[in-house]
Amino acid sequence: MFHDPKAFNAGQTGYRIVYRANETNHCPGCGRTHWFVGRMTAECAYCATAIPLESGLTLGAGLFRTRGKTDAFAPLAA
Repeated sequence: MFHDPKAFNAGQTGYRIVYRANETNHCPGCGRTHWFVGRMTAECAYCATAIPLESGLTLGAGLFRTRGKTDAFAPLAA
């Protein structure tokens, strides 16, 4: 498959719609301002348009985080 390294440039993609906490957020679908806010997205209560949170982090129970290098040859605990 052909790989083009210039196919996506995040700096030149334009304005990105995100849900910003402590601000009035208008839905891009219907223009209303009532939202159901989750961990990573906010969903419009009227038309169900979902947009990502500006500060959405992947923290919480059941999520794995790694820091630095891991030893791939470490013995597994039995």
